[in-house]
Amino acid sequence: MWKWLANLTRSLMNEVADKAVERMARDQYTENLFELVPVARKVGPVNLMETVMRANLGLPPARPLGSYRHFSPWEQFLFNPVHLFRFPTPEDVMVDTAVTIGPRAKKPLTIAIPIMVAAMSFGGALSKSAKIALAKGASMIGTATNTGEAGLLKEEREAARLLIGQYNRGGWLNTPEKYRQLDAIEIQLGQGAQGSTPQRTSAKNIGPDFRDTFELPEGASAQIRSRLPGVNTKEDFMALVRQLREETGVPVGLKIAATHHLEQELQIALAAGVDFITVDGAEGGTHAAAPTLEDDLGLPTLFAVTRAAKYLWKQKAVGKVSLIATGGLRTPGDCLKALALGADAVYLGTVAVMAMVGDQAAKAMPFEPPTSLIVYNAKATAKLDVERSARNLFRFLNATVREMELVCLSLGKTSLNEVTRSDLCTLDPFLAQATGVDLAYVARDEQQSFFEAWRRPTEVPPFTPPAEVYTEETEMPRLH
Repeated sequence: MWKWLANLTRSLMNEVADKAVERMARDQYTENLFELVPVARKVGPVNLMETVMRANLGLPPARPLGSYRHFSPWEQFLFNPVHLFRFPTPEDVMVDTAVTIGPRAKKPLTIAIPIMVAAMSFGGALSKSAKIALAKGASMIGTATNTGEAGLLKEEREAARLLIGQYNRGGWLNTPEKYRQLDAIEIQLGQGAQGSTPQRTSAKNIGPDFRDTFELPEGASAQIRSRLPGVNTKEDFMALVRQLREETGVPVGLKIAATHHLEQELQIALAAGVDFITVDGAEGGTHAAAPTLEDDLGLPTLFAVTRAAKYLWKQKAVGKVSLIATGGLRTPGDCLKALALGADAVYLGTVAVMAMVGDQAAKAMPFEPPTSLIVYNAKATAKLDVERSARNLFRFLNATVREMELVCLSLGKTSLNEVTRSDLCTLDPFLAQATGVDLAYVARDEQQSFFEAWRRPTEVPPFTPPAEVYTEETEMPRLH
C-alpha cells in the first residue's frame, strides 16, 4: 500500500514538474512565473518582499533581529600565534576571564567572563519566561543580563545574580525604588538598530503582566520617546549621572547608537563622569524596526569600538571608564577581536537567544519561526522550557569563552584582557589604516615605509591626443 502511494505521488510530482518546465519554456516573460527570478536578483529577495509589505500595509514593515547586512568585516582580521618570538602559554595555566565594569564606582560590577546578555526588554520584545531563562543562564556562568527598555520585572530581578538596568526613554525604570535594586545603571539614549527614534507599543498588544511591570494605566500605550524625559541639555545629562552615582554607588554608564559623531558624544559622557560607555553598532538587533533604520543608520561596530577606544586612550580614561561593545557580534572570534581593539566587555543578543532556543525550535516549526518561542505574546511562547533554555545559554557562553581562551594560549597570554591589537593582523590596507592593526602581507618593520609609499599620489602622465583625428567616416582603431 505505502509503496503504491509513494509511486503515485512520485508520478504526479514528475508530471507537475514537467508541465511547469514546459510552460516556463513556452511563455513570454510577461506571462512567465520565472520572471520573479531576475526581479529578485535585481531588487534583492529581502527588498522585494519588503516592497510588497509596504504596499500592503502603508506603513514601515517591522523587521525583527536587526539588519541582515554585515557592516563590520571581522573576518578580515586574524590573530597572530607565537612559537619562539614569545612562547605559547602552557596548557595547564588558567586563563583569567574576569572583568570589572566601572572600576571607579563605589560598588564596581565584576563579571566572571567578558560577555554579557544584551538589552532585550520584557514586553517590548521578549516574554517573561524568556527573560527569566536569560537571567538564569547568565547567573550560572557568573555574568550579567540587561533589562532593556522596560520596567523592573520582579521575576527577572530574582533570577539574575547580576542585573544591569536601563534608565530609559520610556521612563519605566527611572524611579529610585527601582534603579536602587540594580547592580549597574545604563542610561539608554539610543540603540544601533533604531538610533534615537521613538517607538510605540499599542494598548491592544499590552497584556496584564506587561501593564503591571510598566505601571501603565488601562488603555494606555507604551511610548519610548526620542529624548530621555527631563534631559534636554548637556547639563541635564551631567546632573543625572552625578545624581545616580551618588544615590546608588553602582556603575552608571551611557548607551548610544554608534555614530560618526562618536567623539563629540564621548566628550560629554566623560565630562559627566560616567563609569562605562556602551556603543551599539549599526548591526545591533532589535525586536522590530523599520528596515531603513536597521540598514542605513549608524556606524559599524568594528569602527565604533576602534574609535571609542582610541578616544578613551587620548583622554587618559582607559582603565577608568569601561568600554562595552555590542551590535552584530556572532562568534567567539568576533568577541575576542572586539576586546583586542579596546573593548573591556561585549554584549551578545541575537546569538544568545538563538543558542537558548535552538534545540527547541521544533516546538514552533514548521508553521511558526523559532523566535515565536520567546517573543512576548507570540503563538508558541508557552512552549518554552525555561530551565532547558537557561542550561543552553550557559553551555553556549561557556563554549564561547573556552574558544577565546584557546586563542589566548596560542598568543602567549594568560588573561583575555591582555589581548591587544598587536595580536592581530589584517588582510585589508584600508582596515590597517583605520584600526592601527598591522597589514598581514607586510613585515612589521616595513609597515611605516609601506604606507608612506601607499599613500603617495601616483604621478599620472598628461593626456596626449592621438596624432590622427578620427571622423565618423574614419574606421575606429582596434583597441589592444
